Amino acid sequence: MLRRLREPAPPQPERCAFCDQRVPQPHRHLVDTEEQALTCVCTGCGLLFQQPGAAGGRYRSVPDRYLNDPEHRIGEAAWAALGIPVGTAFLFRNARQGRLVVLYPGPAGATESEPDEAAWQSALSGSRLATVLEPDVEALLLRHTEKGVDCLLVPIDACYELVGRLRRCWRGFDGGAEARGELDAFFTRLADRARPLREDLTR
Repeated sequence: MLRRLREPAPPQPERCAFCDQRVPQPHRHLVDTEEQALTCVCTGCGLLFQQPGAAGGRYRSVPDRYLNDPEHRIGEAAWAALGIPVGTAFLFRNARQGRLVVLYPGPAGATESEPDEAAWQSALSGSRLATVLEPDVEALLLRHTEKGVDCLLVPIDACYELVGRLRRCWRGFDGGAEARGELDAFFTRLADRARPLREDLTR
């Protein structure tokens, strides 16, 4: 006798980690600097954690700025020296550990790469984006194509959103056509949101 298949449970709505209120889509995130994890937060709680020193500095609010720097480009030689095995990677500064963290998306999620600090310092020399990058909560997102290397400063949760999108559609060794299409569309959206750094100098 065939057993009746159980219908999959509907997805549970995301809730604020602090007040348990349902959070809308999209919603804000905090970075738990002790666990190095993203935490969903409602608007009210998010505003509380924008105050300097809130919760002893453990939680930091992820900002919502997207920047580019038209005056600085990473050259082909500098990109090759970084030794990144794929065409897309992101990096952020871990304040507690005092080090650079480099990750790239793949079928298993975000994979950490051991960074060559000297190579990264050389590649980012003269980059104003690297200068204004906020530790833990912002990242430099890089993509290498036949047109060169694109570099954007983005909220750290945008990078993990990209990781999740690619993981769901990744096929084969290089991701396949669907993953490449998702990557193209994602970078197009980010480029549309990004503004030149010179417009952000007063912030």
